[in-house]
Amino acid sequence: DRHYEDICPFLFVFSRDLFLFLYRSFVDLIITIIKTMKKLTVLLMCVCCVFTAQAQKQFTLNSPGGNLQTTITIGDQLTYDITCDGRQILAPSPIAMSLDNGEVWGEKAKLSGTSRKSVDRMVSSPFYRANELRDHYNELTLRFKKDWNVEFRAYDDGIVYRFVSRAKKPFNVLDEIVDYQFPFDAVASVPYVNRGKDGDYESQFFNSFENTYVTNNLSKQNKKRLMFLPLVVEAGDGVKICITESDLENYPGLFLSAAKGENRLSGKFAPYPKRTVQGGHNKLQMLVAEREDYIAKVDKPRSFPWRMAIVTTSDKDLASSNLSYLLAAPSRLSDLSWIKPGKVAWDWWNAWNLDSVDFATGVNNATYKAYIDFASSKGIEYVILDEGWAVNLKADLMQVVKDIDLKELVDYAADRNVGIILWAGYYAFERDMENVCRHYAAMGVKGFKVDFMDRDDQEMTAFNYRAAETCAKYKMILDLHGTHKPAGLNRTYPNVLNFEGVNGLEQMKWSPASLDQVKYDVMIPFIRQVSGPMDYTQGAMRNASKGNYYPCNSEPMSQGTRCRQLALYVVFESPFNMLCDNPSNYMREPESTDFIAAIPTVWDESIVLDGKMGEYIVTARRKGDVWYIGGITDWTARDIEVDCSFLGDKAYNATLFKDGVNAHRVGRDYKRESFSVKKDSKLNIHLAPGGGFALQIK
Repeated sequence: DRHYEDICPFLFVFSRDLFLFLYRSFVDLIITIIKTMKKLTVLLMCVCCVFTAQAQKQFTLNSPGGNLQTTITIGDQLTYDITCDGRQILAPSPIAMSLDNGEVWGEKAKLSGTSRKSVDRMVSSPFYRANELRDHYNELTLRFKKDWNVEFRAYDDGIVYRFVSRAKKPFNVLDEIVDYQFPFDAVASVPYVNRGKDGDYESQFFNSFENTYVTNNLSKQNKKRLMFLPLVVEAGDGVKICITESDLENYPGLFLSAAKGENRLSGKFAPYPKRTVQGGHNKLQMLVAEREDYIAKVDKPRSFPWRMAIVTTSDKDLASSNLSYLLAAPSRLSDLSWIKPGKVAWDWWNAWNLDSVDFATGVNNATYKAYIDFASSKGIEYVILDEGWAVNLKADLMQVVKDIDLKELVDYAADRNVGIILWAGYYAFERDMENVCRHYAAMGVKGFKVDFMDRDDQEMTAFNYRAAETCAKYKMILDLHGTHKPAGLNRTYPNVLNFEGVNGLEQMKWSPASLDQVKYDVMIPFIRQVSGPMDYTQGAMRNASKGNYYPCNSEPMSQGTRCRQLALYVVFESPFNMLCDNPSNYMREPESTDFIAAIPTVWDESIVLDGKMGEYIVTARRKGDVWYIGGITDWTARDIEVDCSFLGDKAYNATLFKDGVNAHRVGRDYKRESFSVKKDSKLNIHLAPGGGFALQIK
């Protein structure tokens, strides 16, 4: 203290200097220790990184154009992500497959080898939106110990993967982890299963795969209901991701659920049926009474379905994607000459109603002869006998109702260059498939429309392929109604011309006015149709403008304008395409009917000219040297400019059907115009609310 400093200044100075020396020495020691610890920490971190690098391997795969990239990480989990133009749109998401032998493919996987390849080729695509397609991708195959692989492909419009088994011994798949984890709370447009109880997945597995779309953030989606495919997630900056699957052979279809939250969609599969009982619609279905504890049986080496994330930066490119077709197994049929796509005069939607005839209409030969005469007069290739020709509640396609003479109808139609198609309930067809196909092929029937499967477990997806193969054996075409979305079967068996899995025009027989079919129509080209053709059944001649629609089972109508119905034959893809209304209504509308009858059902070239999901779309398709262009809008009136630069250097004649001045009040109002166009022409066309236009250029 001060007193001590005054008495002994020398000792004070000495004590002070000694203290400072010791203090500074202590501080230097502490600093040295800290620096040493930092070096040790860095060393330890480096060691950890080395061990982590040894435990984790990463591979990147780029699309041919470089716009898309996936990074695959092999560690405790097998994960992949997706970046688009350098921005992550799918966070690292796990994939795995668990087997009943205790193996889990994808967990702590041991890599045994890799290979890469690039492919750029043209693929023939008969009975589709174009006669050939470009198949251009980069592929990475990861081979693992325990006899399994994972194949990744990067296209310019998608990242896809699939598991492949090399195992020769049979096993069961207990479950497959399919996860889509997004880096933010994205907006998704999803179709929910419309049957079953909330939270009860078993009751939801039995469904017709028909519903409109719910658009909302992932966090706000219904966590108690299953979503079926395809569905679309908006990833910002115009990027959309369409999730679906292809090459779905002998394996259950994929559902997705938002139940786990965290900006995540997780896969669900219907377990394999253990016991089924006859029941359902008119006893034509097999209802699952008990299930196994696995989802699929595997008895030999095989590849599993492709898990697809179709990624585009513009909506029109999404509507143009061909990945579902390209990823399917190639055709197993060498001779396709007997397969004849075309249009079909359909009886069921219009309830067999005819007027100005001298016989009672219904399920009888006189009615069907009138349908055949109409089809023949318009060059329509087929007439279908829908439900009612076989004895009800018997599930036996060899028992025909007394008012139908099938042989007489088949011969009558053949004399007029019209083919007969027969409707068949699932169980009636399944239980006697070979005999039924043999018998009716010999009679001259051209094919079947099989209905009410309403499941996509492994047993049912195997049925679809078996039905396709059996029909092909007897040179018969097949329309799979009452089934899930297309997933490549139409490439593998080109005699399968159409699929339902769509909330089609049949819903207008009974749906309340609250169902917005017009909005749905401008969603499905960007979602459902991305997976393949659809049995939508357009062609209504009764057309309700906004506020005028009401359900009517016997004399149904469409929502939207007449020209919208014409346009749907161009916008929607259906190689086997129904005319839903009755011959009497068509004969009263010869201009519309002749235009519909002339439209092809398969195409040499297709171009989506413009579109925005949920608002509008304009599509151009070419068959030979004739172009058809169709456009539809939602309930918003819209002015569309059609740029004709896709035409060749010739002069063309155009026929346009457009909404009439009063189409916003009277849906059937339209105007037909003819004029010349050239390559540099730009056509301005007004669409009424719920309207459309259809244009032929030749």
